[in-house]
Amino acid sequence: MKPVTSLRRAVQIREIFWPILHRLDDVDAFFVREFDRAEPMVRDVCTYVLGSGGKRLRPALVLLISRMLSYSGERDVRYGAVVEMIHTATLVHDDIIDGSDLRRGRPTANSKWGNQTTVLVGDWLYSRAMDLCLELGDVAVMRQLVTATLRMTEGEILADRMRGRLAIDEHTYMDITRRKTAELFAATCAIPALFQPSTLHLTEPLAEFGRELGICFQLVDDILDFTAAREKLGKPVMADLREGKVTLPIILLLPRLDGRQTERLQSVAATGEFDAISEEEVLDMVRTSGTLEETQRRARRYAERALERSEAFPEGPEREALIRATELLLERGM
Repeated sequence: MKPVTSLRRAVQIREIFWPILHRLDDVDAFFVREFDRAEPMVRDVCTYVLGSGGKRLRPALVLLISRMLSYSGERDVRYGAVVEMIHTATLVHDDIIDGSDLRRGRPTANSKWGNQTTVLVGDWLYSRAMDLCLELGDVAVMRQLVTATLRMTEGEILADRMRGRLAIDEHTYMDITRRKTAELFAATCAIPALFQPSTLHLTEPLAEFGRELGICFQLVDDILDFTAAREKLGKPVMADLREGKVTLPIILLLPRLDGRQTERLQSVAATGEFDAISEEEVLDMVRTSGTLEETQRRARRYAERALERSEAFPEGPEREALIRATELLLERGM
C-alpha cells in the first residue's frame, strides 16, 4: 500500500475546500482572539497545540456544510472553532494518558509543560468551548456537543480497560471507535443544520454521514500506523501498539498467528518494548497477512455509506466537495 504523498494531499485538500478557505482563516483569527483573552500560560499552550499543523478538517466540515445549507451568518466560524477546541482537548488528554512525547512531528504539550498544566489546559478548552455555546444560548448545539463529549469519554474509558491486552474482539473495537472518533464527527456535521429552522430535518442525516466518515477516518489511521514513514506520520510507526492499543489490523491478524507468535506480540502490547519480537517482524506479519487490505475494505464500506447519506443533501458544489473529501480521506490509506 502506497499512501498519497503529504504535498499532493495538501494541494487536494485546498482544492476541495476552496469555497470556505477564507472562512478557515476566520476560524484561526477567532482562536487568536480567544487565547489573547486567556491567562498567559493558557494562551501559550493553546497556541502551541493548535498551531501544530492540524488539518482543520472538523472546522472545514462545519463551514462547508453551513454553506451547503445556505447559511450566511457568523455561527459557522464560532462552531468551527468550538469543535476544533474540543478535538484538541481530547488530543491533549490522550497524550497525557498515553505518555506520548511526539505528535505531528513536534514534542507534545505535556512533554513541554508537564502533565498537570497540560491537563488543566485541556479542561479549559472543553469548558470554554461549552461557554461559547452558552453565550449565544444555543442549547441544541450544546446538547449535540455534550453528548459527543460524553461518548468520547466513555470510549476512552473502554479503551483504557483494554490497554495492553490483545484479547479484544472486532465488535468491541468498533464500539470504541464509534465513541472515541465518530461521535465528534457526527456532531460536527449535524451542527450546521441547527442554525436555521428550514434545515432542522437534515440534522440526523448529517449526523449519520459524520459517523460513517469518522469510522472511515479512524480505520485509515489504523492502516497508516503500519504503512506511513515516521516523518510523514509525525510520531513513531506502530505508536498504537507501543502504547498498548490494539487496532483493527492486529485484531484481524491474531487468528492467523500461532501461540508463540501471539505470546511475543502480547509482550509488546503489555510492555511497549520490542524485546520478544522485532519491529521488522511485526511489520512483516501485518503487511504480508492481508489484514491491511481487509481494513481498507472495511474503511471503504464506511466511506460508501457516508456517500449514500450525502444523497439526501442539497445539490451543488458544496455537496460535491463533501463527496470528494470522503474519497480523499479513504485514499490516505491506499
